[in-house]
Amino acid sequence: MEELDRLIGTRDYREFLNSRNELYRERGMKEAPPPRGEALELMSQHPNLIKRPILVDGGRIVLGSDVGR
Repeated sequence: MEELDRLIGTRDYREFLNSRNELYRERGMKEAPPPRGEALELMSQHPNLIKRPILVDGGRIVLGSDVGR
């Protein structure tokens, strides 16, 4: 969880949530996202809840949905 917290840093953690994930939809995270700490815990326990791929180039991070932008 600490590594994920460092990776996300000051970015909006909600951008890292995979909206296609069943847990995301079941919990209605689009309308009511969990607090950051809970979201990090859930992403740590359920890696498919993390949007992928995540490309890191120095301080720049590109999420799967950002490719081509």
